[in-house]
Amino acid sequence: MIKEFSSSSGDIVIKIDYEKCTGAAKCVEVCPVDIFELQEGKAVANHVDDCIECCACVESCPNNAIEHSSC
Repeated sequence: MIKEFSSSSGDIVIKIDYEKCTGAAKCVEVCPVDIFELQEGKAVANHVDDCIECCACVESCPNNAIEHSSC
């Protein structure tokens, strides 16, 4: 299952593939603006409006579970 998270303007879209996400929390650790958190062992991007489009989350995920519209 792929869950999509979007900014309020729709300019930024982050997709997380929950079949690949193992809850390693690398995205949570590396995001400089803290848009990610773990819920029930999976990453969620609850603060996409704060995203600075650095792509650290995509690069850090050991399972390639994150897609970002800017990366």
